[in-house]
Amino acid sequence: MYEPIRTKSVHTMAAAPEIPHRSREQELDIRLAGQLTALLTVTDELHALATRMDGGAQGTGPAGAALDGAALDGAALDGAALAAAAERIAEQVARLSGGHYPLRAEPTDGGAPARIEALQQRAHTLAGNALAVATSRGDSAAMSLAAERMEAHTAALRDRDLATA
Repeated sequence: MYEPIRTKSVHTMAAAPEIPHRSREQELDIRLAGQLTALLTVTDELHALATRMDGGAQGTGPAGAALDGAALDGAALDGAALAAAAERIAEQVARLSGGHYPLRAEPTDGGAPARIEALQQRAHTLAGNALAVATSRGDSAAMSLAAERMEAHTAALRDRDLATA
């Protein structure tokens, strides 16, 4: 009574096996690279502020945050430490991205030194996010880098609080 369908259904074509699917590890690699790239951007911004402030600091704290009573509410930045950290972050992103180094944006020119605390807090948060992803991925190199950056930004915020108190 009914004639069988002789052509393929349009609904079966949607479930074609040619659609690429990523594994959980690939997804975590992408997330970790994204978190580290965001951390790199904030680190570059902090480095640009440190360069603009001309680094004439008298003493440095454990995070590379220099202390100077004359410099912007008592806190300054160590540009060399931030540049080294940025390079290490870029190397990790390249490792996760198949050898492709991340594009690095030119930091904004009109940044006020009063933004240092907000940038340090943002960098701390991003490092924490990267640490969480690296831990779930089981990547010890990224975990140690993220933990180191978290400690550095925590110490910088603590030093800034002590300098302004």
